[in-house]
Amino acid sequence: MIYRSTRSHDWQVSAAQAIIQGLAPDGGLFVPEEFPAAFTEDELKDLFSLSYQELAEKVLSRFLTDYSPEQLHEIVKGAYGDQWDDDRIAPVSEERGGNYFLELFHGPTLAFKDIALQCLPRLMKTALEIQHDSHEIVILTATSGDTGTAAMRGFSQLDKTRVIVFYPYQGVAPIQLKQMLSESGGNTVAIAVKGNFDQAQTNVKRIFSDKEFGAELNEHGFAFSSANSMNVGRLLPQVVYYFYAYGQLVKRGIVQAGGLVNFSVPTGNFGDILAGYYAKKLGLPVGKLICASNKNKVLTDFFKTGIYNKNREFYVTNSPSMDILVSSNLERLLFDICQDPATVKGLMAELNEKGRYQLPKAMYEKLGTFAADFATPAEIEGEIKRVYAASGYVIDPHTAVASLAAHRFKKQDGAHPTVVLSTASPYKFPETVYHAISGLEVKRAGMPALKQLTDFTHYLPKSIEKFLGHTGAETVIEASDMPAEVKQILGI
Repeated sequence: MIYRSTRSHDWQVSAAQAIIQGLAPDGGLFVPEEFPAAFTEDELKDLFSLSYQELAEKVLSRFLTDYSPEQLHEIVKGAYGDQWDDDRIAPVSEERGGNYFLELFHGPTLAFKDIALQCLPRLMKTALEIQHDSHEIVILTATSGDTGTAAMRGFSQLDKTRVIVFYPYQGVAPIQLKQMLSESGGNTVAIAVKGNFDQAQTNVKRIFSDKEFGAELNEHGFAFSSANSMNVGRLLPQVVYYFYAYGQLVKRGIVQAGGLVNFSVPTGNFGDILAGYYAKKLGLPVGKLICASNKNKVLTDFFKTGIYNKNREFYVTNSPSMDILVSSNLERLLFDICQDPATVKGLMAELNEKGRYQLPKAMYEKLGTFAADFATPAEIEGEIKRVYAASGYVIDPHTAVASLAAHRFKKQDGAHPTVVLSTASPYKFPETVYHAISGLEVKRAGMPALKQLTDFTHYLPKSIEKFLGHTGAETVIEASDMPAEVKQILGI
């Protein structure tokens, strides 16, 4: 399968090349030149009986045609092994508070990013072998919280890779910060950037597209890649769990094979929900994809009006991984609905120059798969409390955004079951969760708040125990110093 840039006809590469490069040289994102054929009804029925690992091989083989079946088998076997605390990998809960929750937090860093970031390092290592590439890959990524930890854990100690993570200073949750600073891989480092996530991500993109910088790295035997969902190797593994969730509902008799299921997705950078859109294109019977945002509701407004406008106040909320105003993966959706790189390039130029763009009517009318809603910080706490009071089930703030959106949507369309993507363990955000379910104040953020929550619920995830001890000190830089920091870390 050939991959191409969303912004021009100039860049066609193999899947292995796309995964190594991460971002197209013109700043665009790699997408399949021709989308894989959808599974037939009979093929879908067969898929629903498979284990997660077997299903992952089937789905990934549709997109990664230059990987052999043996290579994909070993990649999947390594990615979804005993590092998970549930051998189902992504189980669906019983009905809780009117919704079904797809639990994506059973990996080593307790967040949905593990699904892809246990797979991507193995995909990248194999890609280097396929391409006979001798470069040392520098994974350069910006994070709003979970990607950084999951990338550092996934790539830790992996030969021929370095991981440099930039995160917004004082813009990630205390537990997320402790996770990043406690990672001990000698090839990983996390750096705080003064500013918000969008500023960090914008500078990462600039570094990627700086040809002189890239040439200098190449002279020293390095090459950039990304662990963000800008990398198609991060995106594709996420398609799998939509099929797996649907199959679990079929097995329980909650839906008949072929019946529609809605998915409500807490959405910041748009990668997670785009994976659901790709699953639908592959034939999964998806009803609506509910794009659930927090107070930074740029995506909610986009789907309701067709206007993307980042010229607005930026809010730091109690769902920090969604505190984003520039959703990079939306570019892939724009390409899919117009199939014209010139149009996409023009829209991205408008966003860069004016901070906004408006979709042509013909494009906007193709967004019917999506619904959209948002939740304020107070509503997030209220939803955590509602679900807990109804069922004793504890959810994190990001999951609560999607849960509330699903709860509201059912009033419009109660005909189909709705699966809420539960993207992180509630124990990563104890400050908000403890206050919501107990009604009591947190004494102090971070580990003291975690102790209050675990004392209240009488539970502590095993993965958290691994970083309860020593953590390193923060390094804080200006956003403008990011290129120099990369050179210093690499010894250039």
